[in-house]
Amino acid sequence: MSKREVDIVVISDVHLGTYGCHAKELLKYLKSIKPKMLILNGDIIDIWQFSKSYWPESHMKVVRRILKFVTDGIPVHYLTGNHDEMLRKFTDFNLGSFQLLNKIVLNIDGKKAWIFHGDIFDVTMQHSKWLAKLGAVGYDSLILINSLTNWFLTAFGRQKMSFSQKVKARFKEAVKFINQFEQTAADLAVDKNYQYVICGHIHHAEIRAIENTDKTGSVLYLNSGDWVESLTSLEYMNGEWKIFKYNPDDFNTDADEDDKTDAEDLDAKLDVKTLLERFKQEPH
Repeated sequence: MSKREVDIVVISDVHLGTYGCHAKELLKYLKSIKPKMLILNGDIIDIWQFSKSYWPESHMKVVRRILKFVTDGIPVHYLTGNHDEMLRKFTDFNLGSFQLLNKIVLNIDGKKAWIFHGDIFDVTMQHSKWLAKLGAVGYDSLILINSLTNWFLTAFGRQKMSFSQKVKARFKEAVKFINQFEQTAADLAVDKNYQYVICGHIHHAEIRAIENTDKTGSVLYLNSGDWVESLTSLEYMNGEWKIFKYNPDDFNTDADEDDKTDAEDLDAKLDVKTLLERFKQEPH
C-alpha cells in the first residue's frame, strides 16, 4: 500500500495508556502516511492515569511507529501537555531528529506558526489541578461506558453515539469554554504577530480565521482534536491546512501487515511501562 506524502502532520490528545485511546486506528493512520514533519502536540501518553496493568500491545506499537519516523530521519517534535506534564522537566531534550519541547514556533512557507498544547489557558489546570485530574478519571470512565454502549448498538445495527460530545453540545458552559479558549489563543497570537496558532487540549478539531478582541487583526486558529473520540489530526500539504478524520472504511486492510517494526520484541526494545512508572515516582 502506497503511503500518502504530507508536509506536516499534527496529532494531539492520544492518551496512550487509557481505555478510551484508539491506538489501533491511530496506528493504521500512521502507517498510511509519509510526513516530512510530525508534531505531537501534548497528551500523547497519559501519565496522569498510567497504570502498569493496562498497556496493550497496540499502544506500544504506536510508540514504536513514532520512533520509526525518528530513525528514518523525519523531524518529530513532542510538545508536552498537561497529562504528560512530567516530561516538562526534560524539555529541550534532543535525540537525532527528535525534540522534546513545551512549545515551538515554525516558519511554514513564510508564515509563523505558534504551536503548543493549550492547557495554559485552562483555569482549572492552573488553580485546581486535583479537580482536573479527577475530571480526567471521570472522562475516561465515561469513554469506557460509551465504548461498551457502542458495542451493543453496533451489534443491533444501530448508529454509534458519543456521550461526551452530547454533553458538550448541550451545556452552554462547555461551548463557552471552547469559544473562550479559541479567542484567547487568537488574541495572543495576533499580539505576537503569528499567522497560525495551533493547539490541542480541548478535543475539538477546528480550522477557522479568528479576529482578535480589539478588531485589529486576525489569525488562522487550528486545533488537531483528539484520538479518543474525534480521531482527527491536522495535515499541511501544498500550502493548505486540512483536518483529517479517521474513517474505518478507508482502512479495511491493515497497511503493511508484515511490518517488521510491529514484529519486533517491543518490550525488549523499549520498556515504556517501567519508564513511565519512574516518571510518576520522581518528585515534581
